[in-house]
Amino acid sequence: MTPDDRNTENGDGERVVVRDRRRIDPVTGEVRTPAGDAPAGAAPEGAEEADPVADVATAELAAQVAERTADLQRLSAEYANYRRRVDRDREAIAVTARAQVVSELLTVLDDLDRAEAHGDLTGPFKSVADKLVAVVQKQGLEPFGEVGEEFDPAVHEAVQHEQGDAAGPTVTVVSTVMRRGYRVADRVLRPAMVAVVDRTAGTGDDQTEPPPGE
Repeated sequence: MTPDDRNTENGDGERVVVRDRRRIDPVTGEVRTPAGDAPAGAAPEGAEEADPVADVATAELAAQVAERTADLQRLSAEYANYRRRVDRDREAIAVTARAQVVSELLTVLDDLDRAEAHGDLTGPFKSVADKLVAVVQKQGLEPFGEVGEEFDPAVHEAVQHEQGDAAGPTVTVVSTVMRRGYRVADRVLRPAMVAVVDRTAGTGDDQTEPPPGE
């Protein structure tokens, strides 16, 4: 109840509130501000003034969120690198295990190659040999060493060298394979034992025949 309100009682004893809504105060002559009207320059109802402390707290919270996000990204990258290292190490261990197993069978494969070269790899013996070769190939064993390949000391062991045509630039190629080499994945288990010969670059056994009349 404002100071302009007046309490009266009617004849029945009930209280009656009479509100004085005159804009001019009859006593002071000043203009009254109606109840409920906000003074000039006052902030609207429900509006909040800027709080410097809240602004600082919000900035600190944003910085903490950014820092935690950076930490999470760093941890994710480290975990991805860890997974790649684990997968690489696991694959290397698997290759090593397969290489150890098939390395014990290389001499058997040499015997099969010699038997085939002499025409002895026939009948049931050939069937067993084919099954053995299929098993080691399934483990990733690959033979290499062919006549005509360019000599590579990383995979070839030259035990005999022949001098070929010395005219022009020459390359050293495999002329005879005495024992095949083997590898598993990129790991060389045994180099190929070969004889090599020097040949003129760009020439070989497949030289084209000269045109008729020359």
